[in-house]
Amino acid sequence: MRPTSSLLGVAAAALTLAAALAGVSAPGTASAGTTPPSGTAVPASPPPSSPVPSSPPPSGAACTVRYSAYTWDTYLTSSITITNTGVTTITSWRLTFPLPPGQRITTGWNAVYSPSSGTVTARGHDDHVTIGPGGAIAIGFVADHTGDTGSPSSFTLNGTPCALG
Repeated sequence: MRPTSSLLGVAAAALTLAAALAGVSAPGTASAGTTPPSGTAVPASPPPSSPVPSSPPPSGAACTVRYSAYTWDTYLTSSITITNTGVTTITSWRLTFPLPPGQRITTGWNAVYSPSSGTVTARGHDDHVTIGPGGAIAIGFVADHTGDTGSPSSFTLNGTPCALG
């Protein structure tokens, strides 16, 4: 009986493996430190990898603030939504913003406001002190005004400028 070609291939592979394990070079193979026979393809070295950056690139503000106001007579009611666009939880937050001239906060909700005019800082109140990644919190206030019903020009959360949204 004559062996088939697939059996011959398996036998040759087993012989090559056994020789490699024994440290002997099998016919048609090259052991470490030797030159392969001419016409044998030598695998190329993998390309050098790019260095891994030590920190992620900046992605802009870690917060977005949406501000809207409803005005009537000499009063306005504001609604402020603070969204944490970062990857870490924000605790004991402070939102600072300049009120337009002539506006004065008379009452507020979900935050403590101080002072009532000029550059105001709102601090989390009761159960509104933590904003998780991707989370948002709604605060607001009622103010009186002397004609200027404009919006604050900027907001910073714990010293970091927020994007306006």
